[in-house]
Amino acid sequence: MTTSILHANLKEHFGFEQFRQHQEDIIQTVLSGQDTVAIMPTGGGKSICFQLPALLLPGITIVISPLIALMKDQVDSLKANGIPACFINSTQSSEEQQFYIDALREGTIKLVYVAPESLSYLDQAFNSLQISLIAIDEAHCISAWGHDFRPAYTNLGYLKNRFRATPVLALTATADKATRADIVQQLNLINPKIVVASFDRKNLSLEVRPALDRVKQIIDFIENRPDESGIVYCLSRKTTEELAQKLQQKGIKAKAYHAGLESKLRAKTQDDFINDDCPIVCATIAFGMGIDKSNVRWVIHYNLPKNIEGYYQEIGRAGRDGLPSETLLFESYADMIQLQKFASEGLNSEVQLAKLQRMKQYADALSCRRKILLSYFGELVTENCGNCDICKNPPVFFDGTILAQKALSAITRLQENEPLTLIIDFLRGSKNASIYDKEYQNLKSYGIGADISWFDWNQYLIQLINLGYCEIAFHQKNRILLTPLARKVLFEGEKVKLTAVVKKPAPTIDFKEKAPSRASSGLFDVLRKLRYTISKEDEVPAYVIFSDATLRHMEKTRPMSEAEFLTIEGVGKAKLEKYGSEFIEAIIEFQKNKPVTPRVKKESSTYKETLALFNENLSVEEIAVRRKLGVSTVISHIAKLYSDDLLNDVSSFVNSSEVDHIREAQKELQPNAPLKSYFDYFEEEMPYSKIRMGLAVIEKEH
Repeated sequence: MTTSILHANLKEHFGFEQFRQHQEDIIQTVLSGQDTVAIMPTGGGKSICFQLPALLLPGITIVISPLIALMKDQVDSLKANGIPACFINSTQSSEEQQFYIDALREGTIKLVYVAPESLSYLDQAFNSLQISLIAIDEAHCISAWGHDFRPAYTNLGYLKNRFRATPVLALTATADKATRADIVQQLNLINPKIVVASFDRKNLSLEVRPALDRVKQIIDFIENRPDESGIVYCLSRKTTEELAQKLQQKGIKAKAYHAGLESKLRAKTQDDFINDDCPIVCATIAFGMGIDKSNVRWVIHYNLPKNIEGYYQEIGRAGRDGLPSETLLFESYADMIQLQKFASEGLNSEVQLAKLQRMKQYADALSCRRKILLSYFGELVTENCGNCDICKNPPVFFDGTILAQKALSAITRLQENEPLTLIIDFLRGSKNASIYDKEYQNLKSYGIGADISWFDWNQYLIQLINLGYCEIAFHQKNRILLTPLARKVLFEGEKVKLTAVVKKPAPTIDFKEKAPSRASSGLFDVLRKLRYTISKEDEVPAYVIFSDATLRHMEKTRPMSEAEFLTIEGVGKAKLEKYGSEFIEAIIEFQKNKPVTPRVKKESSTYKETLALFNENLSVEEIAVRRKLGVSTVISHIAKLYSDDLLNDVSSFVNSSEVDHIREAQKELQPNAPLKSYFDYFEEEMPYSKIRMGLAVIEKEH
């Protein structure tokens, strides 16, 4: 496929002029029919790697995605860009599922999202579908070496066996070397191309602090960042509730989220966060995986994470739009003890304990934190990042080249086959059974570092690992391996700077530090309010309309014509047609120094178009496909038309008995409870469409 065709489709459908790193390479590989494993950071643009090929390939693309919320967000975003897509899962009625399967057979839908547990819905249809691409998102879930193992993923290998000629694209943001190999093996991929994009999220600042008066630090942090959205990750359910309550007492809008909450409250909390009604969530690590929210400006870890993969994925939920964002990690000895207990009692305890230790080493590091994260994922860089707490307040270094050469030489003598502790014993000339049983005392370099304490050697080796000169093979009994950088030290005279081992004093904390400047002209706030109003009307998250980055680009360039508006990053043809006139008008009014007229909720052509098609006796599903809208959006249009007396009867959607049940539920739920709360109340047995229509009937009665 020519580059010009790819770029034209990228701009028309997604609004971007250029591909991000590796996107075009992955897309070309997929279009050539080759299996591919793509390791790309959160916010790196994984979705376009299968969404754009889906538009160009002749058949349909199946997307395996782990969470229903993530599917809905992505389908909403695709439809906002004018791309026909759907998801099929247990929240839909059998009629709705069948409609989408029929639409797939007819070729009117290009992408279908499905959870691994829901693949059975498509099983009978597979023989009659032309499947051009299978995309497996969050592919690390297939591996027991990974940090988020899901048993349902282990069955996905049959897809490649069944569709031998169909390329499979496996995508994940967090997979070390062991997990990558496991993905290839378990999915039965054929000679796949492995593409590892840079893990460097330059827009994220990295900071670690001791857990001294964490609550006060967090309150001061938030108060210096008003109107910003953020997540505080906590180790326990109890902590999420206690912290949320303390923030609320300080007048901060925050809610707790964890798996133990009553399902209606949990759903309401997630919806409020996604839709910008509650800017801050205090949550356990389960929160966020199913959320594609692009305008999270900061992520705080109240406790030490259990591994670097999880930590990297969680901080990656900040700044997905590419704007400057902050991450802050608190560490304490008590957290480490508790996490060690959890890891020792779980699956693959040896591996998980080693990964926890690596996380602790990151928190204790005295070298550039970004270099440590990148080296963990196999990306070796030599320059410091300048955007972490260590780079901003660097420690004093000394020439540690001789120490490094001794350590790396010892690893070589031991044939890269031993863990950290035995390497230190070897360096110090220890006379223990581990050394003598393997006759290591007879090797050259034995005892070469006897003058340095065991503790100090441990710290120096951790620094060498953090600097990328060696790495831990967690899946091979934690043996230490040399990286290509080690050769430069051993044979090419490269110098190594280390930090003297000292007991790290608790830093003096300025509780009133200021957030990085994200000054606004005022236009950004106008555009953000307009976006919020439209999102409520369209019943989609605000970031589905436009990301913060797109609004910032509008604020900077101030487009006042359709041609200028189309040059904005994130504005494609469909979004220009849907939203262009209103945003252009808001910008023009702002330029005139006029107060922007509050947007009147449009009874507009969008409802009239739905009414016209409904009067032609088209089904809801047919209207959705014709208008490139979601079924839920069409249902909301019909409910609104009924409320406005433009339709007289909705009994074909909901009967009087069902309305009575909804009326009873309304008495028990909170005022203005979201549809998800009703869906959970009815234990997923009453479809969303009936709930939405029943509420319209009840509202009209009053």
